[in-house]
Amino acid sequence: MSGPAGGPGMSRPAGGGGMSLSTDAVFTRQEAQDWLVRKSIPLWLKHGVDWAAGAFHEDLDPATLKPRTTQRRLRVAARQVYVFTQSARLGVPCAEEAAALGLRFLREIARQPDGGYPSNFDRHNQPTDQARDLYDHAFVLLAYAHAGFAQDAKALVHFLDAHFIHPEGGLRESVPDALPRRQNPHMHLLEALLAAAETFADWDYLDRADRLIDLFLDRMFQPVPGALPEYFNSAMMPLRDGDVFLLEPGHHFEWVWLLDEHRRISAAAGRIPRETRKAALALLDFAERHGVDAQGDIAFGIGSDGTRGPTPVRIWAYTERLKAMSRLNPPGVEPALTAMGRFFEGVPDGLWCERRGAEGLIPNETCPASSLYHLTCGILECSPRSARM
Repeated sequence: MSGPAGGPGMSRPAGGGGMSLSTDAVFTRQEAQDWLVRKSIPLWLKHGVDWAAGAFHEDLDPATLKPRTTQRRLRVAARQVYVFTQSARLGVPCAEEAAALGLRFLREIARQPDGGYPSNFDRHNQPTDQARDLYDHAFVLLAYAHAGFAQDAKALVHFLDAHFIHPEGGLRESVPDALPRRQNPHMHLLEALLAAAETFADWDYLDRADRLIDLFLDRMFQPVPGALPEYFNSAMMPLRDGDVFLLEPGHHFEWVWLLDEHRRISAAAGRIPRETRKAALALLDFAERHGVDAQGDIAFGIGSDGTRGPTPVRIWAYTERLKAMSRLNPPGVEPALTAMGRFFEGVPDGLWCERRGAEGLIPNETCPASSLYHLTCGILECSPRSARM
């Protein structure tokens, strides 16, 4: 189904003040779910979908609720398919139509004759490059998995087999090749493979996920100091400055959730996977000790020696902390929710402030559509049980 050219008939949300949540106020699971389902997703359905062009806007200006960016990215289209597929299952009006619009974009506009997908498009939906990026393809697979498009998912995996297998283990960053190699695309490919395995009950996807778990345990994760580097050389050895490598606590939190998700799906399939709980606990411990301050603020990039960088923190790391806590430390969910809730102050209901700096929230920045995926993942993971999918 497709939405009407003018978009779904929903009223404009109240602008200006946003949520009034003080730094010591409790932000509950139910409040987070209500914010997502009743405020944020309806706002993005009305203002973030380009119904006439059959695509999604990259961002929204908090003051005007109009996009500032004219380009379109593949990863945003794929992430929005995930968001609106989940929203449709919760009964959000017009979410099913928006997911269908995104799937048409992926299948009929983005997919090229070679079976791959460019990363960037102009406002007329024309590709502006022909590079093939692993990170972006992982999100396309995630979209197909959650939408239940089995043939498209299988075709994409075959494309990755043909073009992305790296001779020294894991997958290539892109076609053509690029360095450094990163853990991040492998992490999101694992996420997509696990979703496909569960949706399609096709254990070929779980076999592929198992191989990524092996790569994580044998090559990427560093037992001393119990942390995960961001960057690697061609041989998948960590890039270091002396003895120190760069890491991101937010990605530690993502891996904690993924390792537990792999355990859960493997158990449902009657498999006994490699033991990953020790690594997951180490990642969580390192991120909490070195990456989270007393106010619950999360550092963006830190060194493996615990030194923190000055880069402003972004909201996505807070959503990933929610997911990690929900699996391995449930009492930590409420404090993590409250810390995330600070990003909703002073913006229209349904939007958020993307970054916090040393002086607090960074105002007047555009609100990127890409973060709605993170918010949806995190909030639904820790939502009241009746809302879980």
